[in-house]
Amino acid sequence: MDAFQSHAAFRTMDGSVARGSAAELAALSRIAPNRAGDLAFRRFCTPRQWPRWPENHQELSARARYHLRNAGLVRVRNREADLQAYVFEPDVTPARGAVLLVHGWTSEASFMMAFTEPLRRSGFRVVAFDFPAHGKSAGRCTNLAACARAMLRVVDALGPFDAVVAHSFGGLVALLVAEGGPPMPHTAAFQKMVLVATPNRLGDMTLDFGRTLGLTPAAQRAYEAHICRVGHRPLATFSAVELLKSCRFPVLVIHSRDDDEVPFAHAEQIVAAAPAAELAAFEGLGHRKVLYAPPVTRRTMKYVAER
Repeated sequence: MDAFQSHAAFRTMDGSVARGSAAELAALSRIAPNRAGDLAFRRFCTPRQWPRWPENHQELSARARYHLRNAGLVRVRNREADLQAYVFEPDVTPARGAVLLVHGWTSEASFMMAFTEPLRRSGFRVVAFDFPAHGKSAGRCTNLAACARAMLRVVDALGPFDAVVAHSFGGLVALLVAEGGPPMPHTAAFQKMVLVATPNRLGDMTLDFGRTLGLTPAAQRAYEAHICRVGHRPLATFSAVELLKSCRFPVLVIHSRDDDEVPFAHAEQIVAAAPAAELAAFEGLGHRKVLYAPPVTRRTMKYVAER
């Protein structure tokens, strides 16, 4: 298929980019960069079209959801898409506090469950939820701004929360909510936060995504312009370092040195720029196994429980 045929194929998709291959999108970006940028943004916002979406995701999700069986199920009304939340009550009354678990992109609440029991047994009320277009929440497409508004809606409905434990992309979402700037309607107060394998800059994610699709520089700019449009702020400000400048709480940064999705250098950048940040480095846990490693859950528990 030549570039012009590719362009015609994309025009007939009725809003879906599922049928367009990366090669076709790369060809389109050379002749119609703005159109390619539009389609790249739509694909970026569709979790099931993410390049790293595991082929066995449904099997993994079904297995992980077993650990949600004892949760109280709460449906949270939200403007973009109704959200599924999961509430775990502590063994003691009154609770020592409340902790919100925030999953990463293409993931869901069930993959954060290794943190639930240690926190709950220590007296914390634990809440997890699925982002829009993730897990059991409604929707097919979403973005950073929509996920942040969804998290704030959960905080307003089920909070307040003393601490947040967030993985990967979820860390940027949590920081955006804590900072409270555009596109957030208001901020949320937390006493501390644990960032697990969190990227420093959203721009690094968008650049990596554009390279995967073979976008030209013009198409990359068009694609990233959409992110700035929905976020109501420059792309450079979607950064952990920038967002932490407005946050007054301590942060524990957990990262494995062999993470091949979010390089360890991101953790070092965050800690170097944030005086209240502490780094806990691990070996051999990658980007996802870090969520299930007992040393990680123990370190998180200790940090959250400290007064």
